[in-house]
Formats: sequence, structure tokens, C-alpha cells
Amino acid sequence: MHWVKKTSEESLRETVYEIVAQIPSGRVLTYGAIARLAGYPNHSRLVGRIMRGAPDGQLPCHRVVSASGRLAPHFPAQATLLMSEGIEITKTGKVPLKQYLWQIE
Repeated sequence: MHWVKKTSEESLRETVYEIVAQIPSGRVLTYGAIARLAGYPNHSRLVGRIMRGAPDGQLPCHRVVSASGRLAPHFPAQATLLMSEGIEITKTGKVPLKQYLWQIE
């Protein structure tokens, strides 16, 4: 899959939301991977800020994790939502990326 780089902040937000909406159940994607797919490879923190402003309940935001598999610190329901999809959370509060990372071709 390939997404075209957008120029405005609003367009970037829309692109990020489009990517997140496509993450399948039982899989996760990292902030950095989303940034790369959106055409902004060094902007994972910007993706994080965009995700914090995502509309509640409209996107599978719980499927987005850090590059190490760490869950979002201010999203207490994330672990429960991921586990309800069959995703394992380690004792250290991380998703094993080798097992659950969405491999986009």
C-alpha cells in the first residue's frame, strides 16, 4: 500500500486516520510506521499528537503502539481492547511486535 504525501496539517491528519482505520483486528502498527506510510518518515511524535486528538470510538486507536510495542501511557483501556482481539500483552506492558505487527506489503 502507498499513501501520497499531503501538504497541509489537516490532510496529514486525514491520511493518518485513513491508515489507522485499515489496521486489521488482531494486529498493531507503530507511530513510526504510520508516519512513514503517510510520507513523513521522521514524524512519529506528530502522529502521536494527531492520535491524541482522534475522535473517540471512530478509529481503532488502540491498535497503535510505540516502536518498542509499549502502550500509550494515558489510554488505560488500550490493553483491554487489544486483549479482546487476541493480542498478548507482556508483563512489562508491551505488545510483542514480532507476533502482532501488521506487515503491510
